[in-house]
Amino acid sequence: MSTNDYIKFVTEQFVKYMDKPKSVRKKDRKKRRKSEPLLTKWFGIIPFSIELFVKRKKK
Repeated sequence: MSTNDYIKFVTEQFVKYMDKPKSVRKKDRKKRRKSEPLLTKWFGIIPFSIELFVKRKKK
């Protein structure tokens, strides 16, 4: 992929984003925030269980 193609792609994505009404952009943003945390998505429940274990040890 050349630099020109990349700039064209980024510009198209930006224009599509800006063409959406503000309310739709806000809904999309909220929808993305509701997704599961990245560590859990990549590694499953193991990071969550370690975090709980460490928090319990501190108390």
